Amino acid sequence: MFDAVMLPHPTDICMERDPKTGKLKGYQEVLCHDVGLTAQNSMSMNRKPGPLTDSVKGESSNKPFWPGGVFFSEALLKTVTQPNSDEIFEVKKENYLTRPPGFSFDISFDNIERVSLADSSTNANTISINDIISNDIDLTSLYINIDDDEQVVEAQESPVDVALLVTDDISSQLLQVEDDFPSKRVKDEEKKWATLDDFTDVKDFHRLVIDMAFKFPFELDVFQKRAILHLEKHENILVAAHTSAGKTVVAEYAIALAQKHMRKAIYTSPIKALSNQKFRDFRDTFPEVGLLTGDVQIKPEATCLIMTTEILRSMLYNGSDVIRDVEWVIFDEIHYINDLERGVVYEEVLIMLPSHVGIILLSATVPNTLEFASWIGKTKQKEVYVVQTKMRPVPLEHYLYTGNSNKTSNELFCILDQKGNFLLSGYRAALNAKKERASKVDESYGPKGVRQGNPQADKSVWLSLLSMLQKKDQLPVVAFTLSKKKCDQNAEKVSSVELVTSTERSHIISFFNKSLRQLKGSDRQLPQVLWLEELLKNGIGVHHSGILPILKEIVEMLFSRGLLKILFATETFAMGVNMPARTVVFDSTRKFDGNNFRDLHSSEYIQMAGRAGRRGLDNTGMVILLCKGDVPETSDLNKMMLGTPTKLTSQFRLTYYMILNLLRVKQLTVQDMMKRSFSEYYLQKDAPENEKKLEELRIKCKQLKDIDCPVCSIDLKAYYLAWTECYQLQKQIKNILFSSMQCQKLLVPGRLLLVTNANHKRSLSVILQIGGLGNLSSFKGLSSKNPLEKLYTVLISCEKNYEEMKMSDISTTKVSQEEEVKHPNEMFLQNDLFIPKGQCGQIVEEIIAADICEIVNKVIKVDLEKILENHKKRLIPRFRSDPPSQSTVIAGQQLFNLAKDFNDKVCPVMHPIHDLCLNEIKFVEKHKKFERILPSLHCFNCLDCPNIIKHFSLMQSNMQVKEDVAMLEFRLSDENLNLMQEYNQRIEVLKTLNYIDKEMNLQHKGRVAFEISTHEVMITELLINNVLTDLHPSEIVAVLSCFVFEQKKSSPPTLTDNLQKVVNTVKQIAKTVAVCQKKQGLNVTVEEFIEELHFGLVEVVYEWARGMSFKDIMNLTDVSEGNIVRCIQRLDETCRDVRKAAHVIGVQALCDKMEEGMSLIRRDVVFAASLYTS
Repeated sequence: MFDAVMLPHPTDICMERDPKTGKLKGYQEVLCHDVGLTAQNSMSMNRKPGPLTDSVKGESSNKPFWPGGVFFSEALLKTVTQPNSDEIFEVKKENYLTRPPGFSFDISFDNIERVSLADSSTNANTISINDIISNDIDLTSLYINIDDDEQVVEAQESPVDVALLVTDDISSQLLQVEDDFPSKRVKDEEKKWATLDDFTDVKDFHRLVIDMAFKFPFELDVFQKRAILHLEKHENILVAAHTSAGKTVVAEYAIALAQKHMRKAIYTSPIKALSNQKFRDFRDTFPEVGLLTGDVQIKPEATCLIMTTEILRSMLYNGSDVIRDVEWVIFDEIHYINDLERGVVYEEVLIMLPSHVGIILLSATVPNTLEFASWIGKTKQKEVYVVQTKMRPVPLEHYLYTGNSNKTSNELFCILDQKGNFLLSGYRAALNAKKERASKVDESYGPKGVRQGNPQADKSVWLSLLSMLQKKDQLPVVAFTLSKKKCDQNAEKVSSVELVTSTERSHIISFFNKSLRQLKGSDRQLPQVLWLEELLKNGIGVHHSGILPILKEIVEMLFSRGLLKILFATETFAMGVNMPARTVVFDSTRKFDGNNFRDLHSSEYIQMAGRAGRRGLDNTGMVILLCKGDVPETSDLNKMMLGTPTKLTSQFRLTYYMILNLLRVKQLTVQDMMKRSFSEYYLQKDAPENEKKLEELRIKCKQLKDIDCPVCSIDLKAYYLAWTECYQLQKQIKNILFSSMQCQKLLVPGRLLLVTNANHKRSLSVILQIGGLGNLSSFKGLSSKNPLEKLYTVLISCEKNYEEMKMSDISTTKVSQEEEVKHPNEMFLQNDLFIPKGQCGQIVEEIIAADICEIVNKVIKVDLEKILENHKKRLIPRFRSDPPSQSTVIAGQQLFNLAKDFNDKVCPVMHPIHDLCLNEIKFVEKHKKFERILPSLHCFNCLDCPNIIKHFSLMQSNMQVKEDVAMLEFRLSDENLNLMQEYNQRIEVLKTLNYIDKEMNLQHKGRVAFEISTHEVMITELLINNVLTDLHPSEIVAVLSCFVFEQKKSSPPTLTDNLQKVVNTVKQIAKTVAVCQKKQGLNVTVEEFIEELHFGLVEVVYEWARGMSFKDIMNLTDVSEGNIVRCIQRLDETCRDVRKAAHVIGVQALCDKMEEGMSLIRRDVVFAASLYTS
């Protein structure tokens, strides 16, 4: 009746040998740490593999493998591996159960001897294999004082997943390269995480690598050899080189090396199209190559797997067993980390990769490769070697073309030579050619002359350019046009030109027809297909996102075979697609980036220009900029051609998908992910130094002495807190005051001020000049951005002896008010002005704005220039003893008399609110608070203490240490993370919507949501609210299209009443979610959130699912064919996620409808097989 599954046996029998002779002494029963570990309860590599059906992409219920470089805290390891015996056995006797089930008598525990796990946990002669490897243990010492019959007791550990892999069992250690959960962190301050590799040639390369995993039929470049040497040592590398420099060689060797070691290599690319192309390229090189995309799996068991970074991220989160066998992961086009959408995926994958996986990063030349490599090295706790080269295999020459007809087709002017020298002579010649033609046009036609930029003029430019390039034998050419519409228009303008021979035309027609055999008749008659066919026959191609995927692949293949002579393409063609040409032409260097028009960034220009020049075929590559209008400015050209490429920057952001996936894991937190992101690197890299400082401060904090004073013990701390608050308020008030334009207008030469600092207390002074004394200034390292550190040169009224002392010792260091204060309250005194007690003196000094305590409502006339000249003269040693000039003395006497008058009457100081009209709410609140607190500073009992200055100084230093401790603890805490506030806000959203409970455990909605990879919250709300269940499958897929269609503007769809009703429901649910987000503080308005859903293709998808032909649905919208196909393909992946989510909910009817919906949309040209894979 009952079926009980037997638990796996927790122990095993191991042989015990004499450590000297190896003689078998007996057997010992040892604990098996890996018993019962599965993908559902452990992150260990030693866990039991899952079923073969889930081995490739994993399962959402699986836990990921433990990421490399992520450490458990020492405290956690201590509590797990060394339990406190007192804590374990401190159980009250009355709580024991003494009568076992079925027994008629009690069992007494009174005479049982207590055993301390802490004392018996390990033997003194038990060692770790790690210590032997690192030479931390002298093996000969083991034979001292060891009896032959002494047994080594193995450390017993707590059966918790954290500790299961922290073991000293030599047999298990020998099977591991390194621990899954390393417990010892290499001190960051002692480790250099990135190393820039040497550039010198490796002359003994073939001696160092005798048996190469892959033989290349050509001599390798220096950077390729160096990269291979690092791969042979299984070291992480970042290879930065120009386009077509040969980075793929490194990838090929890594794949071959993995196959040699009977392991796997994963090659990731940012886009699906590039994955398909790499699959074809590598399939011709290696026997076993597989491809994993959202809708295609080809040979998933292969030793080389090609996939997008999104697929790899999913495999890592879902604990795919394939990861066990991976030796290398190759990241192509790593500069895609700058991409707003895909960048975060790169960071997630790099963080989540287990420690045994080697990392190869292939990148274009970027300025901060070492910094980026340091982040990866620190994150993975493994050094990264940066191998880079600035060498171009084919040097480039850059030209300006000003021609517009066959007569002017020779107007081609070189402005940048092969060595990178900007040629002003070529630029001036281009300018002159433009001016000369403009004057001729004006003379011939007057105001009715032909204008540059109109369609006819553009056509003339392109025809003359093609004619010139044909004559110079500079075809094929890639013409980068930064707009899809302009691409098509330019291709039309030259469509009449025949650029191919009859033989080439025959090959083109044959290949085109053969490639389209898989399409049905109506799809072959699509307007875009017929239009492109005519262009291809003449050797003209078009390549952009609006072109059907199968047509883009035809264009790519024809171009790679040299059958196309000119290809009009957008910049996406330059992203990873390795298809160089002899010449690259820029139709324009200005692009629309979604917000406005701007010039191309240097990295964008370099990436596209790098397609010029075919290695082994061309001596140089030609890059041409068309000057249809005015010639670009030299500064713009210099910045674009010779400027610094864009840095690699973090685009890390929090998503609900990431949060929910990590909340289900528990051992790995979202904070762990945030800490290790590239965006936090700049803060986290100082963490080791801050930890060291914090430890020192904590020791110092324990040694602090309390103030032993009966008077001060009453309220000294309260006084210090009130004083500090006043000081901070005063500082903030001054900061706002001296930043204001009203104040800047007042602070002019001749303005009277009251100065308070270490040397002066409310001393009357006059501004001599704005700024310091230049080279003679005693102030160094001041911030020009800080308004409180702005310098002024003033004449200050002082004692005569102070003046003489200062002038006799010019090197006297100025002490600021913050460093030395005689009495705490003196900083805030608002009493009489300073009056010299003895003979009146005056001194020229530099002050900073923070030293100004009051601005006087009076400007006086003094001879500023003579006073400054005299002071500078007296700074010279031989004139130092000279008396001050008459102008200086007169001005000093004037200040003295004014100070006396102001004390007798009222000093006309300016009120910042009433006189300067600083009426901002924050400023007024601070000022009123300051005026309210200030009087209370004189009411504390501690001020009666005769040693108040000493005691206050001691309190100040003690509190400073405590504040420093608190500040460093905050810096090292999770609360200091840049995204921590947003994380807390998103957590509150998930709690409010019942995705997680108060203890951060996933609820039913949360388990549904992490099955979905896009718009997870919105789609989950639709499922939970039963919005989709009663719809027809065609309606379901139509509604879901709003989550994958990216184009913001399109023609409005015509919807059925039922579809319109559902769309309105979706918008209402979106509003509910958006309001919840807004309430929790997320910086997304309700309107912006709703606008993220694009309903432009709802009608198109609906009719497509109902069976309408692709030709007919093109009449329903103005969206281009390529965008429609991409939307429906992405929709198929979303439908697959929704099907899994419906299975979690338990709605089988919806599962069946999603299956049917996928079958309805997966047809014809939309899902035509890739030419690269078929």
